[in-house]
Amino acid sequence: MKLTQGKITELLNEPGCEHNHKKGEGKNKSCKQQAQPGAAQGGCAFDGASIALVPITDVAHLVHGPIACAGNSWGSRGSLSSGSMTYKMGFTTDLSENDIIFGGEKKLYKAIAQVINRYQPAAVFVYLTCVTALIGDDLNAVCEAATKKFGTPVIPINSPGFVGSKNLGNRIGGEALLEYVVGTAEPEFTTPYDINLIGEYNIAGELWGVLPLFEKLGIRVLSKITGDARYQEVCYAHRAKLNVMICSKALINMARKMEESYGIPYVEESFYGIADMNRCLRNIAQKIGDADLQERVEKLIVEEAAALNNALVPYRARLKGKRMVLYTGGVKSWSIISAAQDLGMDVVATSTKKSTEEDKARIKDLLGQDGIMLEKGNAQELLRVIEKTKADLLVAGGRNQYTALKARIPFLDINQERHHPYAGYVGMIEMARELDEALHSPIWEQVRKPAPWEIQNKSALEIELPKVESV
Repeated sequence: MKLTQGKITELLNEPGCEHNHKKGEGKNKSCKQQAQPGAAQGGCAFDGASIALVPITDVAHLVHGPIACAGNSWGSRGSLSSGSMTYKMGFTTDLSENDIIFGGEKKLYKAIAQVINRYQPAAVFVYLTCVTALIGDDLNAVCEAATKKFGTPVIPINSPGFVGSKNLGNRIGGEALLEYVVGTAEPEFTTPYDINLIGEYNIAGELWGVLPLFEKLGIRVLSKITGDARYQEVCYAHRAKLNVMICSKALINMARKMEESYGIPYVEESFYGIADMNRCLRNIAQKIGDADLQERVEKLIVEEAAALNNALVPYRARLKGKRMVLYTGGVKSWSIISAAQDLGMDVVATSTKKSTEEDKARIKDLLGQDGIMLEKGNAQELLRVIEKTKADLLVAGGRNQYTALKARIPFLDINQERHHPYAGYVGMIEMARELDEALHSPIWEQVRKPAPWEIQNKSALEIELPKVESV
């Protein structure tokens, strides 16, 4: 894939993204503007491409650039694998000053050869970075030559950081999959119930709590893009009957273009909360259009809801009425509200920084008139909202835990760094347990007590000295 200005403009103006709707002066500029080199807020395009693709577990992900670009952002994220661990290894060409002056193509070719010969990955994904893009290394030519030589697919990911933000990088990664991977192999067999999950990264193993539900219904997840995925399954993703976007607009270009090229419809769903999980299963069955499947879905929902309600009884009693401030991004800004309300909690404020217009509409319906929608949320603003709403808990990304400590309230990590799965019916039980443990930890009673040096004691002058009798 040649990363031309036309391709960048196309990805920035993705028709399937609500941010591109109703564009006007001063509105939705984030979709139209390219970040300046060194100033890509929220991550660069390289970071976004690697985030989208690294969870393909049996692929070697090779960064063509200086050592500073070799950081694997999934090292601090909980995307788990049920098999190969190749994706956890970091590979880089580690360009030196001489390589930058004389070109890094030969070094890249040798690095690809070394990775293939030593680790035998299913494929090698090579990521172009700012430096190698600026010096003009022909990534496509090197990858094509290596593929012919070694017989292992070597996929170029043209994602130099300076072309745009993390979200653009996500789409660049999706474009690479569409051009070089999807449609290059055929599955052993197909069924009328084959689906793809797009935008699901198996954080903390969440996918494993949902797959058994599909198996009970007779629905086969043909391809996972990209959590706990294998390269081969992405190759035959074009044979699915339905694409299911899971809480993410990052790869919306994949879903839309697969509908155009292969006639695969797509729906966007959420795995968080009882109501959302029920709706997800019903919508999938409806889209597939099988009456027997719809009947099986209803039966499964009844069974799971009964078991779940029994398991949640003690947690609901302890969580009912507790007030939560939610500060996260994208679809989680409303899907977690639904999950919290299922537990009897009140979400008094949530963020809308990375939410689409459709997300914001759902947030308004869920929060009601008194709910606070935070467009921007720094630590000072969050502390103000916590004080104003008398919140009992802050649910946010890991970087905000210190804000919760300043406010002396419990904190729960909801973003990619977490170690607990919250998706599906079993995830609801886990979420309830984590919320309960956070809220009722005995540490908070101690934290809120005045420090010893704050306790007002009688000063030395106020202490009555013992009387000394005169001789």
